[in-house]
Amino acid sequence: MRSMESTLDSVDAAEEMALSVAQHAGFDDEDLMKIGMAVRESMVNAVVHGNQYNSHKKVHFSVSHNGGRYQVTVSDEGEGFDFESLPDPLAPENLLRTSGRGIFLMRSFMDEVSIRRRESAGMEVTLVKFVVSK
Repeated sequence: MRSMESTLDSVDAAEEMALSVAQHAGFDDEDLMKIGMAVRESMVNAVVHGNQYNSHKKVHFSVSHNGGRYQVTVSDEGEGFDFESLPDPLAPENLLRTSGRGIFLMRSFMDEVSIRRRESAGMEVTLVKFVVSK
């Protein structure tokens, strides 16, 4: 697990690391785009919503590829949130909102997404994509 600053530069760095591992795992261009978007959304949530750009709080990031399983974990040190009560981004009243689609996109682009409250503080998101042999 790597500790990163709560900045948008960390978002870019995490996306680059994740895509490098994903490329070596053999994902095609379409899957690389999906993985990049999911990682970016997760990191932005951690930096902006979780840690609120607080320089004293870190974002923890890891990426791994074992056999057919590619996994990214992102956690923050923020207050956390109730992910069960998120508004539906596809509801008519939410369609024009400028935020609120990150978790929806992660779930759309990855094979598995788990979100949990960390014991110490903040939230942890685990993104999984299975490598399919072509």
